[in-house]
Amino acid sequence: MHDPAPRSGTSALFAATIGVGAFLLFEVQFILGKQILPWFGGAPAVWTTCMLFFQVALLLGYGYAHGLAGLRSASRQRTIHLSALALAVGLLVLRIGLWPSPITPSDAWKPGAEAGPILSILGLLLFTIGLPFLVLAATGPLLQAWFARTFPDRSPYRLYALSNLGSLLGLVTYPFLIETRLPVAGQGWLWSAGFAAYGLLCAGAAVVAGRTPTIAIRYAEEVEGADARPPSAGDRLLWLGLAAVASTMLLAITNQISLEVAVIPFLWMLPLALYLLSFILCFEYERSYHRGVWLPLLGLSGGAVAAALLIGVHVPMAGQLAIYLVALMAYCMVCHGELVRRKPGPRYLTSFYLTVSAGGALGGIFTGIIAPTCFLGLWELPLALVAGIALALVVVDRDPALGLRRRRGARGIFGAIGLYLAGLCGALGYHAWYEYADNVFVDRGFFGTLRIDLNAGRESGPYLRLRHGRIIHGIQFVDEDLRRRPNSYYGPKSGVGLGVLHRRGGEGRAIHLGVIGLGTGTIAAYGEAGDRLRFYEIDPDVLALSAGDDPFFTYLRDTPAEVTTVLGDARLSLEREEDQGFDVLVVDAFSSDSIPAHLITVEAIELYLRHLAPDGIIALHISNRYLDLDPLARGLAEALDLAVIHVGDYRDGDRIWPSDWMLLSRDRSILDEDTPIDKAATPESEESLARARPLWTDASSNLLEVLKL
Repeated sequence: MHDPAPRSGTSALFAATIGVGAFLLFEVQFILGKQILPWFGGAPAVWTTCMLFFQVALLLGYGYAHGLAGLRSASRQRTIHLSALALAVGLLVLRIGLWPSPITPSDAWKPGAEAGPILSILGLLLFTIGLPFLVLAATGPLLQAWFARTFPDRSPYRLYALSNLGSLLGLVTYPFLIETRLPVAGQGWLWSAGFAAYGLLCAGAAVVAGRTPTIAIRYAEEVEGADARPPSAGDRLLWLGLAAVASTMLLAITNQISLEVAVIPFLWMLPLALYLLSFILCFEYERSYHRGVWLPLLGLSGGAVAAALLIGVHVPMAGQLAIYLVALMAYCMVCHGELVRRKPGPRYLTSFYLTVSAGGALGGIFTGIIAPTCFLGLWELPLALVAGIALALVVVDRDPALGLRRRRGARGIFGAIGLYLAGLCGALGYHAWYEYADNVFVDRGFFGTLRIDLNAGRESGPYLRLRHGRIIHGIQFVDEDLRRRPNSYYGPKSGVGLGVLHRRGGEGRAIHLGVIGLGTGTIAAYGEAGDRLRFYEIDPDVLALSAGDDPFFTYLRDTPAEVTTVLGDARLSLEREEDQGFDVLVVDAFSSDSIPAHLITVEAIELYLRHLAPDGIIALHISNRYLDLDPLARGLAEALDLAVIHVGDYRDGDRIWPSDWMLLSRDRSILDEDTPIDKAATPESEESLARARPLWTDASSNLLEVLKL
C-alpha cells in the first residue's frame, strides 16, 4: 500500500495551529470574565455562568468538528471550515471602531437592574464571542482528525495533550503577564491580533488537509484495521460520567474557593490549571496515572473536603486552598486517567471528544443551572465527592484486567470501601442538618444562599440572624427596645457610627446617608426625622427580607428617616445617577470571604467622591478574616489626596461585635485631635507602616497584596 508521506513541516503546522487555538480559547474566557464580572456585582456565580457558556460552546464546537470530520470529501471539509473561519474574522473586523476592542463590548452593553443575570451573561457572551469561540473549540478534534488522515501511522492523541498545554499556558500567562500589564480593551486587541494569526495557521492546515487524496484516507482506515472496535453504549456512558464528575468538581471547587476568598481571575486560574494539567498528564504521560496512588488519594481527599466543610471558618485559608485543590487534582486524575484507559481508535476520535465534551457541559449545566434551582444549599460539591468515589468503584469493579472480584479478600475490600462511602455520606448529611436545621428561612439565588435563624442570645435575649454562606450579615433583636438600636458591626463607636456623629455636628442636623450593601438594614437605625437614607443592594432576595408588608427585618420600616432602595450593582447605579451629595457613604461589601474587588479601586473611590458632599466621609467596612484591606485603603487615600483613619470597635456583650472601618474624606477635620473619631482611631502599627500600600484599579488588582499571612 502506498504511504502518502506529507511534506516536511506539515506536522509542525498542525501542532502550531492546535497550540495557538487552545491558548486563545482559554485566554478569551478570562478577558471577558474580568470585563463583565463587575457588571453583575462581582458574584462568584458570574464565573460559574461564564464557564457554563464556554462548556456548552465547546460541546457545540466538538459537535461541529465531529460532523465535519465525518464527510468523506476532504476538499469539502476544507471549504466549509474556511468559510466559518472567514465569518469569524469578518465579525471581529466589523466591530473595529464600534467597541473598545473587537471582543470587549462598550459600556452601553451593561445590564439594567431588572435583567436576569444568567440569561444576560449567556446572551452577552453569545453575541460577543460566540462564533469565534465555536471555531476555536472545533480546532482540537478537527485538526486531530485531519492529522490522523495525513499521518496514518502516528497517534493523534498526543496533539490532545498539546492542546491542553496551550490552554494551560493561556491560563498561567493571563494573571501574571496579561492582566497586570494591559487594560481590558488592550487585552481584547491583543487577543484579536492573535486570532488573526491563528486564522492564517488554521487556513494553511485546512488547505493541506483538503489536498489529502482519497487513497490516503482509505490507507489511514486500513492502518487502523481491526483495532477500530466501535465503542459500545456502556463505553459512551462511562466516558460521559467520568467527564461530568470531573467538570462538576472543577466548578464546585472554583465556586467554593471564590466564596471563601475573592472572585478574581487568579483564583479562577488555579482550579482550571489543575483540571487541564490532569488532561496533559493522562493523555501525554499515561504512566502518570497509577491507580495505586490516585485512587487512595481520591478517597482521602474526599474525606478531607468533608472535614473542611464541617469545621468551616476555623480552617485557615491556606489549609482550605490546599485541601480543595488536592481533592480536585485527585478526582480529575482518576476521571481523566480512566478516560485514557478507555479511549477508542482514531476512527472514533471525534466521537470520543464529543462525548467527553458533553460530559463537561453536563457538569456545567448541573452546577450552573440545576443546582441553584433545585438545591437550597451548595450541595453540588458534596454530591460530586460521593459520585466520584462511587464511579471510581464501578470503574475498577468492571475492569476485567484488574480482576478485583477474583482476588482473595475482595469482599473485605469492597466492604471497607462501602463503609467509608457510607461514613462520607453521613458526615456530609450531618453538615447539611447542622447548617439548615434551625433556620426560619432559607433561599438560594444567583448571588448565593441566604439563611435566617433565631439565635438564643446570652445577655440581651434572642435575635434574628442573617447569614450569606458562612458570613453573618446582620442581626435584629426580638426585644422591642433593642430591635431599633444599632448593633453587631454597626455600633455607635464603630466607623459608621462615628462618621454619622461627626457629620451631624453639635446641632444634630439632618444628613443624607448612602449605603452600599443592605444586609439586614441595621444602619437605618441611625436615621432620624429629616434624614434621607439611600440603600444600594444587588441581590433582590436580600432586599425582599427587609421590604414589603411583613419583612423579617424591620429597620427600614421602623426608621423615621426617608428611605429609598436601589436594586442593582452599586457602581453601575451610581454611574447612572445624578450626584447625590452624601454626608456619609457606607461601603459595606468587604466583610464576606468573597469580596467584590471592583468596589475598592481608584475608579470606584473617584465615583464615590463625585457623589459625596465636599466634607463628606466614605466609610469602608473592612472586617475580614483573610484579607487585610487597611494598606489598600491607605494606598487609595494617598493616591487621591484624602485623609484616612482606621477605626476599630470592640465587643460589648452580645450586642456589639468587633469590627474594622476605614474612614476617607477630603475633610482633614476627621484627623483633628480630641474628636470622637480621633479618640477611637487605631494607631498604625510598625508592621503596617513597613508594608507596601497597594493601589488597585479596574485594570489591575492583586489579591496576594492584601492576604493576611
